Amino acid sequence: MERSQERNGGEGVAGREPGGEGLRLRKEIGLWSAVSLMAGCMIGSGVFMSPQGVLVYMGSPGASLVVWAGCGLLAMMGALCYAELSALVPKSGGEYAYILQIFGSLPAFLVIYTFVLLVRPAAIAAVSLSFAEYAVTPFYPGCSSMPQAVLKGVAASCILLLTLVNCWSSRLATMLVNVCAVAKVFSLLVIVVGGAVVLGQGRGHTETFLLAFHNTTQQAGRIGMAFYQGMWSFDGWNNVNYVVEELKNPKQNLVWAVMIAIPLVTSLYLLVNISYLLVLSPNEILSSDAMAVSWGNQVLGAWAWLVPLAVVLSTFGSANGMFFGGSRVCYVAAREGHMPQLLSMVHVHRLTPTPALMFTTAVALVLVIPGSFSTIVNFLSFLGWITYGTTIGCLLYLRIKKKNLPRPYKVPTIIPVIMLLASLYLVLAPIIDHPQIEFLYIFLFLLSGIPVYFLFVYFQCHPRCLQMATLYLQLLLEVAPTTKNVD
Repeated sequence: MERSQERNGGEGVAGREPGGEGLRLRKEIGLWSAVSLMAGCMIGSGVFMSPQGVLVYMGSPGASLVVWAGCGLLAMMGALCYAELSALVPKSGGEYAYILQIFGSLPAFLVIYTFVLLVRPAAIAAVSLSFAEYAVTPFYPGCSSMPQAVLKGVAASCILLLTLVNCWSSRLATMLVNVCAVAKVFSLLVIVVGGAVVLGQGRGHTETFLLAFHNTTQQAGRIGMAFYQGMWSFDGWNNVNYVVEELKNPKQNLVWAVMIAIPLVTSLYLLVNISYLLVLSPNEILSSDAMAVSWGNQVLGAWAWLVPLAVVLSTFGSANGMFFGGSRVCYVAAREGHMPQLLSMVHVHRLTPTPALMFTTAVALVLVIPGSFSTIVNFLSFLGWITYGTTIGCLLYLRIKKKNLPRPYKVPTIIPVIMLLASLYLVLAPIIDHPQIEFLYIFLFLLSGIPVYFLFVYFQCHPRCLQMATLYLQLLLEVAPTTKNVD
């Protein structure tokens, strides 16, 4: 094995413990890679598609901008709370690792059960479908609806390509994250500058801002749904917590990544939305199926093709970041015994969590078949805020029960309190104000994890055929068990 690692340029030595026993993931994520991973995951298809949803639910342009700013503030506060938890529980896995350490095995299993089987694969499937829609559009000019078989095929190809990249090399995956992040920021700056040019030429819809808060909704449920739409565009603010064991100098770099990435993305989102409102009237925004494309047609003229290209790059990079972080959560859960043992193994030469990546791929491909982008955003956000609230509860529990724990980084107590109240509001308000049967389905799916936990985790019911399959696949995939990374 050591000879094969030497053929990889000596990098394999970094994947061994100092004592020479066991494999571990390499620490290949520096500060700017962490910033790129966080910003790259947040800037996906949401900023090109969600502004319409926020405006629909809020009813006025001014209120929609307030929601976007509020979403950025929530993401910032949540990320700072997670940074403190990461210092106290320095493990990859994000919410799963923190809930396991503080609240125990069953709550952590329910988190990973929903995350691995629904949340992350569904998010990857949705973003890949969005990628496919914008990638295919130039080949079907004037066609109002693309062939579904083509869309699903392109989305599946995107997923398989990203699987290959992430299985081949963690360094290659982080390089792709960095390149796509730069391209995304540049594309958003084009929209911002385009809006400024329109304003300077006196062609903008400035009357929109004179009655900015006219028709603003007062319904708590609709405000909650508007936040769901907006927070979808910030999804990924916690992605670096999933890969802490691969982060260089995590106690400092995680906090710095949060302080750089989230204000940058929030500022860009606000400026992009102002640009949309300057170029398009509220009625045009509400009637457009692809708001960014409508903006490009009015501002860029012959260069309007840059907008679909920007969305393709954004969605591809966002899906890559989801793969990179999501597979690590699956890997950590398997290492803790909450998922099949095979998923905790890494490739003996490339030191990537190949089985976890392939499992995430398989579930995402299944969800691509019946899925559509518009059907999952609200319900994934609903499930996500249940998890976020539980995780913030972990931090408040430690503040009360273990005050004397050494904390290299600490947020003011008011921040996790606000986050917990916001989580409760975003979970309960839509149910109370606008109940839907899909919310019941999500709760039933969550509860279905309880018998699964007792059967396979608590009572350790492992069929012999599963053990044989693990051994066979371990040899076939050339993977081996790992040890935890140490800082």
